[in-house]
Amino acid sequence: MIYLASKSRARRKLLEDIGLKFKVLPSKVKERKGAKGISYFKLVKINALNKAKDIASKVKEGIIIAADTIMVQDGKIFGKPKDLKSAKQMLKSMSNKTQAVYTGIAVIKKEKGRGKILTDYEKTTVFMDKLSDKEISGYFKQVSPLDKAGSFDIQGRGALFIRRINGCFYNVVGLPLRKLYLIFKKLGVYGILIAVFLAGCSTEYNIVTGEQESYYYSTDKEVQMGRAIAREVAKEYKLGDDLLMQKRVEDIGKKIAAVCDRKEIDYHFFVLEDESVNAVSLPGGYVYVFKGLVDKVSNDDELAGVIAHEVGHIVARHSIKKLQAQQGYSILRLLVAVAPSSGGVGAAADTAFTELILGYSREDELLADQLGTRYAKLAGYDPHAMVKFLEKLQEVEKRRPLQEKNYYKTHPYVPDRIRIVKEELGESIDFDDYINIEQNPHK
Repeated sequence: MIYLASKSRARRKLLEDIGLKFKVLPSKVKERKGAKGISYFKLVKINALNKAKDIASKVKEGIIIAADTIMVQDGKIFGKPKDLKSAKQMLKSMSNKTQAVYTGIAVIKKEKGRGKILTDYEKTTVFMDKLSDKEISGYFKQVSPLDKAGSFDIQGRGALFIRRINGCFYNVVGLPLRKLYLIFKKLGVYGILIAVFLAGCSTEYNIVTGEQESYYYSTDKEVQMGRAIAREVAKEYKLGDDLLMQKRVEDIGKKIAAVCDRKEIDYHFFVLEDESVNAVSLPGGYVYVFKGLVDKVSNDDELAGVIAHEVGHIVARHSIKKLQAQQGYSILRLLVAVAPSSGGVGAAADTAFTELILGYSREDELLADQLGTRYAKLAGYDPHAMVKFLEKLQEVEKRRPLQEKNYYKTHPYVPDRIRIVKEELGESIDFDDYINIEQNPHK
């Protein structure tokens, strides 16, 4: 049996979201408030350990999880406010300033009258916007601050005034899941790890890679994730207002989707009003082409090559695999677990979009080139046009610094891509195709 020694709704929700079965048994141990003579991380570890020991004394056996979170600013410790007045003062003092969030974790594995104890902590820096009295009052009308350290919830509406964080997102929520996972590993509770982190895992044959691959999310969940990210893209970016350009991209995209190897999902194609030369695909069939890229292509054949490349990523499920590897599943779980209107979804979706726009591994990019060549040709476009576009883009990029979001920046060298296109078309490879081919695969 697993026990959570806390009545925190946020901690309870986090454990539920990762699939953990547990019983809430709050500790009544009084938390130590001051850090005189000890560090902040020792303070939260001591408080968490005292809570865990309290519950361990009341149960015969099981896993006890306890935690304590504080917020520190300019040497002052902020815990949970005692009333609404102190909550307003607390949030006002933290407004437009930087805070450090510390969470201590203690886990006791008790069996046969003996207990094995492990503790750890996490620190995250939070950068908050300046808030007016009106904004604070409006926030507290929607959210109760009394059970939250620092009086705000980063996983909900509080995310709207958090400029950025350095460190673990879930630490600010109240329970750093990665540290909890590592403690479970050290305690050897492999049954829990399998139940939590492998629940819902399925192995499928990927028709385009020819391999059995593990996915932790079904196609329906993938589409839900893509929809959540797409909502945030619509908020952060301006969709193109040139209806003819939008129709051009849609028409080409639909032709590509009609001949691709994955037809169990609907595909959506959009133009973003951004001068960056880039394109990006999201889980579940969403493709975005930046206006700057559309302006660079010479014809529909070149544009089809770019769109087909992004569809190739979707067919191969590269976005899901990248987010699974990069984010330790936390972002993906949040996208499918939290209510769509929650600020937590916004933060997760923004992080996911940033990860995807930075590109994939060399192997994934080249596979998308191979698939893009195939799909462009099947849809009736000239697949050689993609090579012409890349060569032209390469010359343009040599004359100016690379931008933050840049199509050429995140993809393999042009000679490498030309070789893949020729191989897909069954053409012979000459010596020039091997010049400057990237020797070190992306990690």
